[in-house]
Amino acid sequence: MTNVDTRQVQRDSLFLLARLRVEEGGTETEYQVRVRNLSAGGMMAEAPVDVVRGMAISVELRNIGWIRGTVAWRQANRFGIAFTHEIDPSVVRVPVGNTAELESPRYTRTPAAAKPTVDPSKLRRV
Repeated sequence: MTNVDTRQVQRDSLFLLARLRVEEGGTETEYQVRVRNLSAGGMMAEAPVDVVRGMAISVELRNIGWIRGTVAWRQANRFGIAFTHEIDPSVVRVPVGNTAELESPRYTRTPAAAKPTVDPSKLRRV
């Protein structure tokens, strides 16, 4: 794709944090960046990182892991990253963990909120 073609690619606008590794001179430096938008082929990041166009990087995205890419452009604290392989951006939006894990244990809930363990119709009236 040319630069003009990539401007028409569907992007997800979002705000999340990711880790970025800059590979330079045989060493890697890790930074935390803000992901401003994301598509299957790349993303826009924001952070005070000294990157230049064409620099090899890796970024860790939630639910996907580390993705390799190169810096496509830079303007102030924002820069574009072109991934070496396409991803499914909708996977990044899925919350980490299961909502059932967020439910309080039964013994900490009030009796009104607790689920009945016995069928009330089978209880003996006193």
